[in-house]
Amino acid sequence: MRRRLLAPLLAGLLAVPALAQTLPSVAVPPEVDRLLRDYERAWAANDAGALAALFAPDGFALPGGQPPARGADSIRKAYSHGGGMPTTLRAIDYRASGELAYVVGAYGPAGQPGDFGKFVLVLRRVDGRWLIAADIENANARMGPPPRPAPKPAAG
Repeated sequence: MRRRLLAPLLAGLLAVPALAQTLPSVAVPPEVDRLLRDYERAWAANDAGALAALFAPDGFALPGGQPPARGADSIRKAYSHGGGMPTTLRAIDYRASGELAYVVGAYGPAGQPGDFGKFVLVLRRVDGRWLIAADIENANARMGPPPRPAPKPAAG
């Protein structure tokens, strides 16, 4: 009985390091790749207007540490204090069906190895062009100062 319980547990523990590894990139259609490269260029240029133009008129931006932004004006404001750093976006999953698609991806500083964070883009075809209907991102590691150590018990 113990062996039957131990084998799945051991297999699960051995799989954990594999899950922590970087997932490989996947190819996306040229028009989706262009959207990702346009996003990179606008982000690097700190061009909130160009970023907002990549979104559907009723699109959502869900940047970390901020409330949701919907529509061009709100998205432009949400991204007005970000960017300015060359960043690389890469797709790790992509699916499309009809007028909707999604990209699950990772991002990091351009020219540096490893991923700093991950994102999900929901895309919607508007007038024949893929635009972002929703964009959510978050970092792989906790941002800001490390957590404080637990207080030491009083001597006595």
